Amino acid sequence: MGEKDHSDKQLAGEGGLSYAPLAAIDAVRRASADPIERAGLLADVCRLNTLYMIMQAGSGHIGSSFSSTDLITWLWTEELADPNSGAPGTDVYFSSKGHDAPALYSLLIALGKLDFDLLHKLRRLGGLPGHPDIETTPFIAANTGSLGMGISKAYGMARARRFTGRGGRIVLMTGDGELQEGQIWESLQPVANEGLSEIIAVVDHNKLQSDSAVSAVSDLGPLEDKFRAFGWEVRRAGGHDFRAIHDAFAHFATVTDRPKVLIADTIKGKGVSFMEGLACGDQTYHFHAGAPTLKDYLAAVEELTSRINERLSRLGQPRLALADAPQPVRNAPVKPERLVLAYGDELLQMARTRPEIVVLDADLLSDCGIEAFREELPDRFIECGIAEQHMVSAAGGMALNGILPVVHSFACFLSARANEQIYNNATERRKIIYTATLAGVVPGGPGHSHQSVRDISAIGSVPGLTAIEPCSEREARLAIRWAVEENPASTYLRFVNVPLDLPYALPASYTLRVGRGVTLRDGADVALVGYGPLLMTQAWRAADELAAQGIRAAVINLPWLNRIDDAWVAETLGRVPAVITLDNHYVTLGQGVMVGAALARTGVRAELRSLGLTDVPVCGNNAEVLAHHGLDAAAIARAVLTCIHTKSFTG
Repeated sequence: MGEKDHSDKQLAGEGGLSYAPLAAIDAVRRASADPIERAGLLADVCRLNTLYMIMQAGSGHIGSSFSSTDLITWLWTEELADPNSGAPGTDVYFSSKGHDAPALYSLLIALGKLDFDLLHKLRRLGGLPGHPDIETTPFIAANTGSLGMGISKAYGMARARRFTGRGGRIVLMTGDGELQEGQIWESLQPVANEGLSEIIAVVDHNKLQSDSAVSAVSDLGPLEDKFRAFGWEVRRAGGHDFRAIHDAFAHFATVTDRPKVLIADTIKGKGVSFMEGLACGDQTYHFHAGAPTLKDYLAAVEELTSRINERLSRLGQPRLALADAPQPVRNAPVKPERLVLAYGDELLQMARTRPEIVVLDADLLSDCGIEAFREELPDRFIECGIAEQHMVSAAGGMALNGILPVVHSFACFLSARANEQIYNNATERRKIIYTATLAGVVPGGPGHSHQSVRDISAIGSVPGLTAIEPCSEREARLAIRWAVEENPASTYLRFVNVPLDLPYALPASYTLRVGRGVTLRDGADVALVGYGPLLMTQAWRAADELAAQGIRAAVINLPWLNRIDDAWVAETLGRVPAVITLDNHYVTLGQGVMVGAALARTGVRAELRSLGLTDVPVCGNNAEVLAHHGLDAAAIARAVLTCIHTKSFTG
């Protein structure tokens, strides 16, 4: 990775990536004695490196990172006292929204608090996780989970620090869309009641959430008045105006009897003109998540470096010396199956003739395959925002009044955040369909806050609720049809979002029958039993590896996650001497436990081993994560070989 002066011609010709090395960062930090000028330069260099990290990773949140960059740069360089060092009297900073982790990492690297080599390892195993994680990353004070937890965590930190006499301020960053979560409003009152003046919340008020305006999803209303009504000291300032940020914190230092909140007016994507706000003019934000195109990346680098160099020139300093790196090579699927889109299309087809169907969404429209539904049937689409508990209870109220609600969110949020509400709905014995996407251990880049690997256990025991994970587009269509037309009770549909080339196809005569699976590939030596496109693809590839060694492995798709037909188990699994269950979930209380119980009940003497997660999922690219947790084809094949050679399924 060589040093070079930036030029658009060089970048465009090479199609490479550029970043500011540590020497260049240090030069920028020495370029001016004026703290405001210095912070502005450093913030833009951090934006440049944040963009590089996201391009290397192939994913990440540009807009949210860029809107908070000026705020965190000022806080960490000019305001906070030795943040997150843990020493008595020093300050604590953490992000509740978590999406801006790349910006914080870039800044910590620039300040020498993280090893510079980590710049190249965003969302990689052994590198920097997609969302903050205290176990893997120094100077991270708290993990991000489902949104809305930050003020409650700050409350706990403040109480603990008062108990131990450690002192210091606790500053946390929230997003404005995050304020739709109910836990935020639960936490405001006790913090004020107890006069925890050491807590300062900063709202990154960029007016956008995911790809839509906050006001269009669930308007926050008079935000300043709301915080004041809860007893908080409120200041509003430009989140890209360093003097205004300084003045707000200077004022907060004079307030000693109540918590404080800075409502920082920011611009999502700040720093790159075509990434700022709704710059594309179609009322959709295009840079919330994911890496930009190479064309957009090169244009963004040109804009950032030009502005940095103009500032350096005014200060009489040399131009920014960048380093280069090749683009990462990624192999895209050739004919990927996209189950969520197939599901959404089938749901829309049914809704055209079934007026009782109404769709509810929790700010994840495009990830849940329901964009076409909203466009065609807007009167039967309800955007609930980042408020899963409200959405699920609202669905319950609709079901009590003759509507068939179809509820959408990520599996990690829907199954856990609204679990009590799902159970309450079940006690009313009305039909609701819950559609949970982004299920399982991959994509591995966002990290454990988004890797839903406990939802089968969280949902599986809800009375009257049948859980299904389809393995293909065709089965996705069959599943939503079954849920709407055949199942008299409620359904939980679990979907993997990763597009995959599938090496198998369902038999032409296949139909869904409760508790019964289908053999995708025959084999007499061992049966690989699982569900979903990810596991079935890895199982098929493992069967290929085993076939080369003379071992015949059956691959069996069992889409029912909490229902099993004992007669089918006896008939199908009673034919093989060994069964390996595969769970895109924790082994504990996953589907494999249900299969094992059925084998015991039916007297089938097949040896059994269950593969799946046994610890918190790691962050990394998909191949790294699957291999780490023993769920890729090679690991499955090794497990079969070990079991066959030792005649033991306990190793």
